[in-house]
Amino acid sequence: MPSRSNDPVEQALRRGAAEVIEAVVAVAASNPVVLIDGRAGAGKTTLSRMVAANWPVAGRPQLIALDSLYPGWDGLDAGAERALHDILRPHARGLLSTWRRWDWEDEVEAEAYAVTPALGVILEGCGALNAASARVADVRVWVESPTPSRKRRALDRDGDGFRPHWDRWAAQEERHLQRDDPRALATLTVAIP
Repeated sequence: MPSRSNDPVEQALRRGAAEVIEAVVAVAASNPVVLIDGRAGAGKTTLSRMVAANWPVAGRPQLIALDSLYPGWDGLDAGAERALHDILRPHARGLLSTWRRWDWEDEVEAEAYAVTPALGVILEGCGALNAASARVADVRVWVESPTPSRKRRALDRDGDGFRPHWDRWAAQEERHLQRDDPRALATLTVAIP
């Protein structure tokens, strides 16, 4: 994924995506599972989209963001549990499954999406990587980025919708890091400036 950009964030994301893709190839599976975890604004979504766009396995991957599963601003743990129960475990068992998108505006579950075990899965979001999910994943990624950079990117992206919830969400992330130690469970760490 050559780039002419001098932007250090873009360069780090491209290098990280190339490493993830190389790890997917090394798995030599037709339906690999990639988990991409990290704190808000670290670059998980962009990284996962880059990996999906250059997916090295036949068929397109099923790209799922935990943002679509968290049941509101206090739902980091519940979203991770929903992903494990509704997506990751059935996929590992070769079963077709479904998950429901969380409608943040109406604060209810919305439409359902199918997950086929025949295709790979990329699940990205804070909370994606814990002891239970690590057991059913082929490639486990932790995205590391300094807090000032993460906060600037997250608030530039989500603006006033996220600003009043930053500290509340960060406290849940901190509990996840202390309890689950996703950095230690990762097979790859991608550093984003």
